[in-house]
Amino acid sequence: MKHSSIKLSFLTFLSTFATLLGYADQVQPIPVKVVVLTMFEKDGDELGETELWEKRLELNQRLPFPAGRSDILTDGKGVICITTAMGVSNAAASVMALGLDPRFDFTKAYWLVAGISGIDPHDGSMGSAVWTRFVVDGGLAHEIDAREIPDDWTTGYLPLRSSKPFDRNGQPVNPSQFFQLNEGLLQWAYQLTKDTPLLDGPDLAKRRAQFVGFPNAQKPPFVLIGSNLSDSTFWHGVKMTEFGNDWTDFWTEGRGNFTTKAMEDSGTLQSLTNLHNAGKVDIDRVMILRTASNYTMPSPDMTAPQSLARERGASLSAYNESLDAAFRVGNTVVQEILNNWDQFEQTIPHAKASTY
Repeated sequence: MKHSSIKLSFLTFLSTFATLLGYADQVQPIPVKVVVLTMFEKDGDELGETELWEKRLELNQRLPFPAGRSDILTDGKGVICITTAMGVSNAAASVMALGLDPRFDFTKAYWLVAGISGIDPHDGSMGSAVWTRFVVDGGLAHEIDAREIPDDWTTGYLPLRSSKPFDRNGQPVNPSQFFQLNEGLLQWAYQLTKDTPLLDGPDLAKRRAQFVGFPNAQKPPFVLIGSNLSDSTFWHGVKMTEFGNDWTDFWTEGRGNFTTKAMEDSGTLQSLTNLHNAGKVDIDRVMILRTASNYTMPSPDMTAPQSLARERGASLSAYNESLDAAFRVGNTVVQEILNNWDQFEQTIPHAKASTY
């Protein structure tokens, strides 16, 4: 009798488990239309990258996301937003966790990174918005302290497995070293938003005027196309900006122009690439928008330490303006996708590549 009772209990367990599995199979993941990725939230009284999206799009529903660094915000209509936390590793982990979350179907989703950055004053001005063509990883390298490098070297930063700057030593390009975004989608986003009015003011104009000899840095904020150098170090200065240009030029073989410096995007794109390979996302539906909160180097009247001292946290020269630009420009694209979802669910929008 005891043996029969145990057998019956086991059969009951198997039946219940099979029922649960069948129920799980019937639950369909939620189709997502747009994912907005921001990198940091409000700190005290200072806004972060997330709050404008949360408030202005009324992302009032919060879903628990223990595998990530923040709750998932959603409007329940196909738009979700997460804050990845700052740095390459945090972004990679959060994006991978989201992409593997069984509650969602991301196969038709568009991904928008919307965050602030430093900008090369040769290319643009504070408060500007930059659609990204290439993301180059700046963390995979050898390094020798600048005080110990040969006199004929411009940097102590070397490609992995190389013994001098800007030499691959016959090695193939590491596929994690740089990423190219979908050019047709990039051009579509740029052309849709290139005339977007951006916040400006007397303080920004005064700061811009200090960049004598840098005509693009003295322009009012505008929308442009460029490439982003990604690593978790907030570096600053004339020499580092020269390095950013050289490093980007090297890895993209002259096709990319260093324009912005931020942290997370190589980690984000590596995760999205892996998820694409697994059939979870479409890498051709990814856009990166970086807006300029500060310059990557000082104006001619300042030293690098003086400039860095003023460009920290919420004291960044165009902090609030860059947060607004990230939403203002990014949301123009988001709304265009949502308003034309019947078309863009199946067909990725694109425009002819410009010569910009």
